[in-house]
Amino acid sequence: MADIHNSAVTGNVKSATRTLDIIEYVVAAGRPLVAQEISTALAIPVSSLSYLLSTLVEREYLQRQGRRYTAGPGLERLQARNGGLLLAERVAPLVRTLRVQLNETVSFWVRRGWEVEPIATESSEQALRYAVETGTRLPMHALASGKALLAQMPAEELDRYFAEAKLDRFTPSTITSEAKLRKEIAAIRKTGFARTDEEYSLGIAGIGRVVTIGSEIAGALSVAIPKVRITEALEQRVMDLLHRTASLLQAG
Repeated sequence: MADIHNSAVTGNVKSATRTLDIIEYVVAAGRPLVAQEISTALAIPVSSLSYLLSTLVEREYLQRQGRRYTAGPGLERLQARNGGLLLAERVAPLVRTLRVQLNETVSFWVRRGWEVEPIATESSEQALRYAVETGTRLPMHALASGKALLAQMPAEELDRYFAEAKLDRFTPSTITSEAKLRKEIAAIRKTGFARTDEEYSLGIAGIGRVVTIGSEIAGALSVAIPKVRITEALEQRVMDLLHRTASLLQAG
């Protein structure tokens, strides 16, 4: 067992080293390079190089023009100072880490009027999963992230929400009663966690937590889980990791 673990660690370190080597070599070259040039210079098999290059392009550390690769805008963002990183760029690595830890769909949502929008999302790799695209706007009352944000509203703003927002029903479990939603909001304020139980999508439950950066409400993290996989132990693990991640963002 120890040999297998050590082999996996060695492989991960080698992959990380190669990734850094690729970035440094492309930047130092100062001109567009084809994959074969990079492979030959760094002695990386083309099969391994292809995956690493695709990942670097996806994360914008490299950019591809035809068959050639050059440094991408992601490298400039790494040098940002004084809050220069956009919120989506700041939360994305932690959303990705949460997804790896839980293998459930994790998203970071921001408020848009009386709706919420995911600006970073990572879908579970399991066959049965919930997925949402960034840029999608969804109603606050039916999502864990939305409820978490509603619970942070001052009384006057919350009154305006109920006066203006339409509490549509999406499933038989959607809460459309102002009285019931207010009661749930009061409970969220006590625990710090919001929940949904098949309120927007059948078979899907959610757990959400608000994230504060500085003195401002930045948004909310949420985890969406098919109900067939939910256990008390998983719920507790989700809440522990949401709390930890929110704290990391607040400290940052």
